[in-house]
Amino acid sequence: MRVFRRHGFRRSSIEQAAEEAGLTRQALYHHFSSKEALFRGAIERLYERALASEVAAAKTAEEAGRDLADVIIAEIGARLGVLFAELKGSPHLEELFSEHLAQARDLYQNYSTRFGAEVAGTIARVCRARKLKLVSGVTVQELAGCVEMAIHGTKSAYPSMQPADAYLEQLAMMLRMLIAGATASPAITRAQKSRRKTGDRK
Repeated sequence: MRVFRRHGFRRSSIEQAAEEAGLTRQALYHHFSSKEALFRGAIERLYERALASEVAAAKTAEEAGRDLADVIIAEIGARLGVLFAELKGSPHLEELFSEHLAQARDLYQNYSTRFGAEVAGTIARVCRARKLKLVSGVTVQELAGCVEMAIHGTKSAYPSMQPADAYLEQLAMMLRMLIAGATASPAITRAQKSRRKTGDRK
């Protein structure tokens, strides 16, 4: 990843990666048949680290008793933080983003599904623990899907997700509004039911 970050995908080579790793070119070819295979391996490792960080951050925030929005923001922030840290300072961000879709679209799709499932699991757990209800017509999976869409939608304002602080601040605001609109506290839910019953009697 240091080589790809420094030179971009197109100008990187197996020889550069081998030298960076302290290996011979032949030794690296023993594990990766091509630069493309090496890039895929690096992307997969990065996604695994991002997923592990996401899981850990959600657990920490849940155990601290944070509300759903804060838990989701911590979870997504941890995932993206790993990606940002790995690519920080690279002058080749846009190239690396586009090449990772070209060279590893199947990995991207697989991990997108896993990231979405993790967010859905978090929503379900926190709603149970905090006795939250999703508003009528919204499922856990749909809300998780909207969270992922908010991540990608924010990229329209920050195509390379840089500067990272501004991107994350904008994303956090979107997630807070999204989750506030999709959830209701038990007290609000009871009040809504009471109003419906009163209306029925009238």
